[in-house]
Amino acid sequence: MSPRDRLVALGFEIPSAPKPKGAYFPSRRCGDQLWISGSTARRPGDPGAVGVVGDDVTAEQARVQARFAALNLIAAIDAAVGLQAVTALVHLRGYVRARPDFDGHPAVIDGASELLVDVFGEDCGAHARTAIGVASLPGGACVELELVAAVG
Repeated sequence: MSPRDRLVALGFEIPSAPKPKGAYFPSRRCGDQLWISGSTARRPGDPGAVGVVGDDVTAEQARVQARFAALNLIAAIDAAVGLQAVTALVHLRGYVRARPDFDGHPAVIDGASELLVDVFGEDCGAHARTAIGVASLPGGACVELELVAAVG
């Protein structure tokens, strides 16, 4: 089953890749690596959940936002090289806008990691990862992700 078929089976469609909101490119290929710029859960007509995890947004809501942000990463890959070109997901970095005493960052970013493995399969989709707490994110988002993928 292809990554696109897996997405459909999960009930998702690949959205249009989000347009940059600054002076950067959505992705940059360097040799066999594709670096995907930071992506939040924003979608057409929906800016995604805004606020601080632990205050305005629950950890479960943020986990859902991480899934949508991962879907935007998938859209950026598709726009850059096509999903079939991915040979491995190398590294996912997740930023969680949270209260200083919040310590559930890994559980929030699991929403993205699980979707990526579900879409690309265990061999290709397994990745190294960092989950970081931050004080603010663009547009007030509660989650932002960036990804490095190996491509052929």
